[in-house]
Amino acid sequence: MSAQTEKVEPVRRFIVDNFLFGRSDGLSDEQSFLDSGIIDSTGILELVAFLEETYGLQVNDEELIPDNLDSINKISGFLLAKLGK
Repeated sequence: MSAQTEKVEPVRRFIVDNFLFGRSDGLSDEQSFLDSGIIDSTGILELVAFLEETYGLQVNDEELIPDNLDSINKISGFLLAKLGK
């Protein structure tokens, strides 16, 4: 497992447990949460709270965009940029 994959694995588990009722089948790293209806606007706020608590970072209002938070891959890139690793 790569360091990037390890870093984002808690995010995958959070999404599966909280939005997919424990069913991870069919969830790809590129899949859009919004387009596929996995996460709505309220769910994004839950996801942000999770990211802030888990990774000890602050997500600014201007960062609350699909380019940062709309898939596993986008969250992974966002975390790498925010954490500088």
